[in-house]
Amino acid sequence: MQTPVVRKSNYCNMNKYLFTLATTFVSLLFSVLFSGCTKDTCKHTHTYTWYEPLYKTSAEVRANIKSNPPTAIKAPGKIVIIGKYIFLNEVDKGIHVIDNTHPSSPVNIAFIDIPGNIDIAVKGNTLYADLYTDLVTLDIANPLNVTKTKIIDGVFPNRSYNYGFVADGSKIIFDWARHDTTLTEDCGQPLWNSQQLWDGRGGVLYSADASGLKNSSGSPAPIGISGSMARFALVNNYLYTVDQSYLKAFDITNSNNPTFSNKVGVDWSVETIYPFKNKLFVGSSNGMFMYDISSSPGNPVKAGEFTHARSCDPVIADDTFAYVTLHSGTTCLGYTNQLDIVKLNDLSNAELAKTYSLTGPQGLSKDDNLLFICDGTDGLKVYNAVDVMNLQLIKQFPGAETYDVIANNKIAIVVAKDGLYQYDYSALSNIHLVSKIDIKN
Repeated sequence: MQTPVVRKSNYCNMNKYLFTLATTFVSLLFSVLFSGCTKDTCKHTHTYTWYEPLYKTSAEVRANIKSNPPTAIKAPGKIVIIGKYIFLNEVDKGIHVIDNTHPSSPVNIAFIDIPGNIDIAVKGNTLYADLYTDLVTLDIANPLNVTKTKIIDGVFPNRSYNYGFVADGSKIIFDWARHDTTLTEDCGQPLWNSQQLWDGRGGVLYSADASGLKNSSGSPAPIGISGSMARFALVNNYLYTVDQSYLKAFDITNSNNPTFSNKVGVDWSVETIYPFKNKLFVGSSNGMFMYDISSSPGNPVKAGEFTHARSCDPVIADDTFAYVTLHSGTTCLGYTNQLDIVKLNDLSNAELAKTYSLTGPQGLSKDDNLLFICDGTDGLKVYNAVDVMNLQLIKQFPGAETYDVIANNKIAIVVAKDGLYQYDYSALSNIHLVSKIDIKN
């Protein structure tokens, strides 16, 4: 029987055929798998939001700093109350003038255009406001005919925009135009998140005077008292301002002609300032710094400090204690939500007396033995503070995301995410809402 012989040429031909077949299959497989990236068939869409700065010349902006027709409130910030009028900051836009003759039905009557405005303060018939980096002085004797009296350039040089945006230095941004755009992009291109170029929150300012704008001959001019979120403060004949790092003093003996006195380095993340008698309490993300202005009001002298874990900290004070709220979820990068009560003793030896856990506290105010706290999404809380070591909750108003509060003359004014509230607390058993000015978002 003859043994079968496999011819070498046929074996090689078979291997060559199988190799060719396998190579073709792999090539087709790779072609299918990656065809979406090599051709225009792999696409994604993404909606971008961007903001275009709208400019005016400095001359145009300054000519329009006056009482103009009222506008809708969209982003309320700092507030001053004097007589029957409320001056309410519209963040980065200007100041609303509100007739509050009847707190149950306030009327928006005028708007003062001041681009870049965040902070305001009042002494008598004079209102002080920031215009981006500049300090503006306004005569408000007639709220329907407000006029500017002086502008000091470059007072707040640290003002800047988010995300590295650089403005045209030869002009002033008076508004932003929003643009929403949907783009189709190749798979290999990165997705970009929508972002805003600028954002701001405010606080509350009020005046202890309720007699009206015009003062009787010989009496001292009423001075606005700052709320816990304010960055402007008035004490006698001085205006004090804080920016990211400095405390600055301006002599306002001549109310319409403020003059710069001095600046003092405080910290690298300063947020708020609160005056009490001859002291200034400056809040930063690292702690509370106390300054004495009794002997030299134009040159504040550091008298003590109280440090805490990194967190934003609005602060108020009385003769014995300082009240500091710490809250998380901000650029301060802290994770603490609590109220710290600090025994002042002497300013150089402040010590923690008591801590209360809260939800997300920010602004706070105290009137006699009542302590008002804006606890974020938990709303406004009113405490009996006769014994600060054992605070008793009297009333809570949930439902509004609150930011700052000023309690004065039995009316508590609250800035919240959805509006400006006024509460009557003349009867502790019946603390109630008397009005709300809605925000047009």
